[in-house]
Amino acid sequence: MGLILEEEYIDYFTSQRSAFQEKLLNEAVNVRDKIHDILLIGNIDLLNNAHKLVMYVLSGELKALDEFAQKEGISWASQDLTLAFKLEWVQAIRRTVWNFLQRYDLEREGESYRNFYELEEKVNDRIDQFLNGFFLSYSDYKDQLIESQRKIVEELSVPIIPVTSTVGVVPLIREINLSRANIIEEKILNEIERLRIQTLIMDFSGITSVEKGVLSHLMKMIDETKMMGCECVITGLGPKIVMEITKLGIQIHSQAKTKGSLQQALEDYLVSSI
Repeated sequence: MGLILEEEYIDYFTSQRSAFQEKLLNEAVNVRDKIHDILLIGNIDLLNNAHKLVMYVLSGELKALDEFAQKEGISWASQDLTLAFKLEWVQAIRRTVWNFLQRYDLEREGESYRNFYELEEKVNDRIDQFLNGFFLSYSDYKDQLIESQRKIVEELSVPIIPVTSTVGVVPLIREINLSRANIIEEKILNEIERLRIQTLIMDFSGITSVEKGVLSHLMKMIDETKMMGCECVITGLGPKIVMEITKLGIQIHSQAKTKGSLQQALEDYLVSSI
């Protein structure tokens, strides 16, 4: 595509942005109903990102296209979003781009038809370049995430620290996502049975962040410890987690006792166990 023609395409697609998005949503049937959820969960604006992709493709900004593909791959992988949705979305963008290129040509009475083969090669190659960059970035980030999770799991190989014959402490640290919460849940329940723990102190002060849905999962785990005859005490709740618990409507006092700090809980329970 020549520079003048590229500028004409960019102007045309910019002026037709609303119509383009409407056509795109009709093309991506399965993704259409998930757009709001993806924005809410992963802060990924699919429609705005589609516009960016089209602009990079039409302008031939290949370096920016590669950087955008890498960023998208990391965003998608970090939120654990389905790859099938991304593939459907990009292929819908491809079909919609060609639909509007045809409209552009028809409005100009086939004026750009002689450039079709060159245009076809460049547009499709650039979209494929984005897809290749996206999948490589997604895969690399996932590998790094898996390795990071593996190291964390190794650090938590024995999550309960016995402080007396009946009292144990679980220091929760770093980021907790659903995958890690499931591992912690399994290990804690097994250790309660093995060590015959009657009082479990869960310290939240070392948590740096909590993935959406994890707090509800942790509250379920507290219920499970109660079913095993183990009293749960929670310490170190910070403002962010407290507000999230309140927002979720979780009645934490009906499920566990709370203490301001791990030190306070240890003083109370070590004295009472002597």
